[in-house]
Amino acid sequence: MGKRIRVQRRGRGGSPYKASTHKRVAPARYPLITKEENERTVNGVIEDFVHDPGRGTPLALIRFENGQTCHTVVPEGVYIGQQIKMGKKAPIEIGNILPIGNIPEGTIVCNIELHPGDGGKIVKSSGAYATIVAHTPQGTIVKLPSGKTRYINDNCRATIGVVSAAGRTEKPFLKAGSKFHLMKAKGHKYPRTRGRAMIAAVHPYGSSKRSARKGTTVPRTAPPGQKVGLIAAKGAGQKRKRKAR
Repeated sequence: MGKRIRVQRRGRGGSPYKASTHKRVAPARYPLITKEENERTVNGVIEDFVHDPGRGTPLALIRFENGQTCHTVVPEGVYIGQQIKMGKKAPIEIGNILPIGNIPEGTIVCNIELHPGDGGKIVKSSGAYATIVAHTPQGTIVKLPSGKTRYINDNCRATIGVVSAAGRTEKPFLKAGSKFHLMKAKGHKYPRTRGRAMIAAVHPYGSSKRSARKGTTVPRTAPPGQKVGLIAAKGAGQKRKRKAR
């Protein structure tokens, strides 16, 4: 009988599979403000930039005049000591935080909330940005980094600008040790072995014989160990684009 494959063993929570979350600074979230504060402008100042292990962009520590503090992702162009304004009447300047319904069309934003008050959920990775496309009665249409468009509630907040540290993934690691420490900070298992390189007893893709391979599409309800490859795939593989003649 073969041993459990890595997907199954990962759920045990042993030391090789734990992320160093105790080293992380804080979640990147907007502070909760009252309805009256949102109608006007709440002033704040950037006090410091800090590194958050496992995150590709630094965090900015912002202290607001109402006594609240928060850590948010840093847009390109901001600096320590810069005045940050949050609210519906805040000017359209890099680093300011506004409800997405009050941001003009064509503006580049980041750190967008999906529901009002959730603190910011999407467009937070280094170099990422979204574009305000249009304002409609159903909500604001936003073009995401993937190229898809989405309706978002007008009261959801966003930061003006592009997330800093763009081009981070273009720099090569050069050493396996650098990749090891990154994966350890993220809690990812490294190095990762291909399923085809294993034997049939320890992975569904194992064996040197192609006929021994199992199907590469599995349902979303499959248990750990079977859920490898194309998980809940809508198609059996990548569709080739036909060139127009």
